[in-house]
Amino acid sequence: MDLLIPSFGLIIWTLLAFLIVFFILKKFAWKPILNSLKERENGIAESLSTAERVKAEMAQLKSENEALLAKAREERGQILKEARDTKDKIINEAKEQAKLEANKIVSDAQAAIQQQKMAALTDVKNQVGQLVIEVSEKILRRELGNKAEQENYVRQLTNEVKLN
Repeated sequence: MDLLIPSFGLIIWTLLAFLIVFFILKKFAWKPILNSLKERENGIAESLSTAERVKAEMAQLKSENEALLAKAREERGQILKEARDTKDKIINEAKEQAKLEANKIVSDAQAAIQQQKMAALTDVKNQVGQLVIEVSEKILRRELGNKAEQENYVRQLTNEVKLN
């Protein structure tokens, strides 16, 4: 039981050793320990505030990135719309140009047909006139085969011309 209950002298010497160590620690070690703890606390607080600031900046950057993405999507949509409009405009212009060219080709073809028709009619008229002259010449030769009939016919024609 002596081990469990210390003697009075041991308590005093232990208390004296404790107080000496306590005063030595208070004089030399307590302030540096408290200062290092305070520095550590300040460092942790500063790190936390820096982390909060970085977190806020990251949130701001994220919102800016989302805004930039939305703007880029909008610009892409606008560019695609302009491209579609340009494509439709070019197609419509090409269609109109093709219609104009087709109409020009048709009108040129109709004019060429009309010219060829007129040339054919003129040729037919010339051939008919030539045939009429040839037939008339043959008829007149046969009817005016003798000289007396021919003179009579000429007088008759001159009389008719004077009367008209």
